[in-house]
Amino acid sequence: MKRVMQDACVIVLVSIVACSISLSAENGLQLVVRADQPGAKISPTMYGVFFEDINFGADGGLYAELVKNRSFEFPEAMMGWSEVKKGVAAGSLAILDQDPFNAVGPHYLRITATTPGEGYGVVNEGFSGMGVRKDENYLFSSFARGDKKAVLRVELVTTDGRVLAKANVKGLDTVWTKKAATLRPTATEAHARLQVLLETPEYVDLEMVSLFPRKTWKDRPNGLRADVVQWLADLKPGFMRFPGGCIVEGRYLSTRYQWKNTIGKPEERPLLVNRWNDEFKHRPAPDYFQTFGLGFYEYFLLCEDIGAEPLPILNCGMACQFNSNELVPLDQLDPYVQDALDLIEFANGPATSPWGAKRAEMGHPKPFNMKLLGVGNEQWGPQYIERYERFAKALKEKYPEIRLVSSAGPSPDDERYNFLWPRLRELKVDIVDEHCYANPDWFFDNANRYDKFDRNGPKVFMGEYAAQSVKTVSSDNRNDWRCALSEAAFMTGLERNADVVVMTSYAPLFGHEDRWQWRPNLIWFDNLTSYGTPSYYVQQLFSRNSGDVVLPVEVRSVPETVGAGFKPARAASKETPDGVTTSASSKQPGLYVTASRDEKADEIILKVVNSADQPASAAVQLKGTGRVASQGTMIVLAGRKLTDENSIAEPRKIAPVTSSFKGASGEFKHTFPPYSFTVLRLKTRD
Repeated sequence: MKRVMQDACVIVLVSIVACSISLSAENGLQLVVRADQPGAKISPTMYGVFFEDINFGADGGLYAELVKNRSFEFPEAMMGWSEVKKGVAAGSLAILDQDPFNAVGPHYLRITATTPGEGYGVVNEGFSGMGVRKDENYLFSSFARGDKKAVLRVELVTTDGRVLAKANVKGLDTVWTKKAATLRPTATEAHARLQVLLETPEYVDLEMVSLFPRKTWKDRPNGLRADVVQWLADLKPGFMRFPGGCIVEGRYLSTRYQWKNTIGKPEERPLLVNRWNDEFKHRPAPDYFQTFGLGFYEYFLLCEDIGAEPLPILNCGMACQFNSNELVPLDQLDPYVQDALDLIEFANGPATSPWGAKRAEMGHPKPFNMKLLGVGNEQWGPQYIERYERFAKALKEKYPEIRLVSSAGPSPDDERYNFLWPRLRELKVDIVDEHCYANPDWFFDNANRYDKFDRNGPKVFMGEYAAQSVKTVSSDNRNDWRCALSEAAFMTGLERNADVVVMTSYAPLFGHEDRWQWRPNLIWFDNLTSYGTPSYYVQQLFSRNSGDVVLPVEVRSVPETVGAGFKPARAASKETPDGVTTSASSKQPGLYVTASRDEKADEIILKVVNSADQPASAAVQLKGTGRVASQGTMIVLAGRKLTDENSIAEPRKIAPVTSSFKGASGEFKHTFPPYSFTVLRLKTRD
């Protein structure tokens, strides 16, 4: 295999591109785009998103529910709730399970007011508070029963008790009934709380206490937070991978993610501890659980909404190997395989099929047309190969059209990776999922990583990657411009090798400003606002400017001045067989280039990363094309300092700037700013 990969490397360098070139004060640059020699087609799924419920990305984040522990099913049943006594009020609180609302979540809260005073009951703290906006409607609901004379007062209050909104709930019955009210705050508050108080000397039982903004994504009940989803839609992702991540595996098999528990009515979905509840000792989250209000049906809907191919990942009979490493014996693996078969039927089967009928019952009679399925998350070793083979045999026999994604382990170059790849190649797997969290130098240095791959083997999914400014799992990591710039450099190599790499996604996707556990993350939010990081905008520029087919680019040195005062560090270089000069140490300041054609728009797209601290001038030649319009589009993403980053206070400190680009032709000069990622879209006619 080594010899094959070496030969492939030579072919790529000759026929496709030089990935990068180190800059020097003595040499200018020439970028030659061969529009008449189109290479690999770029997969519509090339750039996507990877969702995992980490950093309170689901409950407390994407999922718009504002109440924490709404069904009193946390192991500490009153977690998130506190007693409230107003005036001379007195009473008692009890968690009961006799004659419950349902058997899935048997616990409920009984409030008994012996002396109601100005109100006796409970307050919910939400997820580090509840973000509410002035004059917008918030929908309270709860399943309740109690004395028919009982009167409930529901309030939104500030942390110091000031009332922002209130409503009364009456007409209780001795049987469980859903009650609702609308609250309209008089002020915007990031850390509001919800109070439920008895005004009469009675009792009331409460279950599934909920508060949603009326304005959810597409105004759906049990919906998603609209501003957060908009960030995903604006990426125009080709796919969405869900629900993780290590939560697919679970610390133990008993706490693994089981998709069948996440569909049906929200109140009938059983609670599960989140895999990240106490994983990070530097930021433990004892209140981190999964209600599954955001479940597989909602994931499929979201994919449909944002035009992304769904890529669900299922447990393959292995718990997280970083934790218990628990295994299902091979002779007991059938239920796990059946879950995968049933999921395909749920997503794609007709409404007359057993699982297709469940999808239709939830409101989606038409199939979701799923084409991809992941078997395991980040597993390794012979145990994984044994289990993958069982899954692949059963799935391919019944659904040969489904492309399966397999694991290459947690690292891009260790013994686990080197063990898996030859065996996955022998199995002729469809797509191999690679992961990498490393410092920015790794990403600069590995922009040519896939130039060396066998062109005839399995395709690659770079499924989790992000530059770490300090080190992996450090709480000091930052989403700074240096990290984003290194990712952009790396991504030029992903796109350039589109015949090998068919899917890529940054990870993790979301982080709550107050509740994060891992950083960096692509999108950050607090209870009211959200913003994209520099890495987000890098992903967006690639996704929205991918084109349809790769065009070869030759990056050559020419004897002219690059720019006044340009004195970057120099790197050793080497000559490839076609005379193209490439950098031997790509982390040195230099250009990283890829080109493609948008066939529908008749545009050549040139993407250039300048990692140097000085501008770089280049002569650009477009060979093999007809007339080039003199005016094109230029998008520049740049930062003044490599340590710059976006924030709630400065959400667009580093953000794309789009302008008209004049002076384009078949040959023109262009200067790329220091520390920048530039996209040029040039209108052509063959």
